[in-house]
Amino acid sequence: MGILPNILFILVLIVGIGYFTRNIRKIIRNIRLGKAVDVTGPSGDRWKNMARIALGQQKMVVRPVSGFLHVIVYLGFIIINIEVLEIIIDGVFGTHRIFSFLGGFYDFLIGSFEILAFLVIVAVVIFWIRRNALRIQRFWKPEMKGWPKKDADLILYIEVILMCLFLTMNAADFRLQELGAAHYTQAGAFPVSSYIAGWMSSWSEATLITVERVAWWLHILGILFFLNYLYFSKHLHILLAFPNTYFGRLKPQGQFDNLEAVQKEVALMMDPNADPFAAPAEDAPPPEKFGASDVTDLNQIQLLNAYTCTECGRCTSECPANQTGKKLSPRKIMMDTRDRLEEVGRHLDAHKGIWEPDGKQLLDDYISREELWACTSCNACVQACPVSIDPLSIILDMRRYLVMEQSAAPSELNAMMSNIENNGAPWPFSQMDRLNWNEEN
Repeated sequence: MGILPNILFILVLIVGIGYFTRNIRKIIRNIRLGKAVDVTGPSGDRWKNMARIALGQQKMVVRPVSGFLHVIVYLGFIIINIEVLEIIIDGVFGTHRIFSFLGGFYDFLIGSFEILAFLVIVAVVIFWIRRNALRIQRFWKPEMKGWPKKDADLILYIEVILMCLFLTMNAADFRLQELGAAHYTQAGAFPVSSYIAGWMSSWSEATLITVERVAWWLHILGILFFLNYLYFSKHLHILLAFPNTYFGRLKPQGQFDNLEAVQKEVALMMDPNADPFAAPAEDAPPPEKFGASDVTDLNQIQLLNAYTCTECGRCTSECPANQTGKKLSPRKIMMDTRDRLEEVGRHLDAHKGIWEPDGKQLLDDYISREELWACTSCNACVQACPVSIDPLSIILDMRRYLVMEQSAAPSELNAMMSNIENNGAPWPFSQMDRLNWNEEN
């Protein structure tokens, strides 16, 4: 009987990690549906960005209250997971507190974990109050109705439950150590759970063992559940923030990328030795679509951005178009891109990896033209994002498609482009008449 719990634990671990691996492979497959992008550049700068933004949380603390609370939860998540390693080893080999040989350092670790667990509970409660009692505006935008709001609250509940199970497990363990129960050797410091243990002072040894074991199992099962829940939630950024910040934009904000096909055509036009009547080669591939109308027209970094979005709403709260009542929400742009990409992925799964047009696309079915043209290209959303997501690049690519493939620019923009073509300026005056206003004085 003694080995059965270990076998059961190993099976649960294999299933949990296996399902997680399967879903991560789906994400990688979906991201690779996008166009390959050149990520050459100073790798040192990319590593610095990842260390500064993803690991160091530099852009989170721009807003001190939410930033400080997030740092607490982030540190708790990272550091307390060291304890998960001990649980896994104990579960596989049937040991108990395998790292207790570290002595005083082990006491320091467990004490630190408990203090962090308590602070995480406090931070999560404040997060819930900010979302649901204070009703901060950016959490109640139209795109946050339904599942996005439920998802955000569910994550908070899961985090509180996991921390409470951790402290309950330690409290029962502490009492068992005081009673000198077999298998529960003296190890660890319990600055928080020792207070909880006071409520267990009248419990029998058998009851304490049951509570400790149940809390231990529920804690590790909860962690495996949360690990696999990441795929279905906005908390996927826990993993993807690191590659996303590494592949983040290194060029100055506001510097647009030129289309390679257009560059080649312009270079050919400017080449005095080029034959203007030369026909393309017979085996030449058809010209690529200008801009993007669906997720497969976007590049892989843009699709990674979509999966990394935390739905925090900082981008939308900084967007001047959204602030003035326009329909545009940069957060919704990223959420819609992710939703469409997931839909394409499910379609591929259903058809064994073969794409068959489903009559839908990102443009119009998810993102409206009104949203795209409301953008002022000011880069406020890019600057505000704590994990280097670039909603503007998706907006610009979709506007390129509207202009260059469908000639569907707004009338004001068409007039401006006609003036530039005919008059060399956005105004409807020839170069000879451009200074006539000066004679009116």
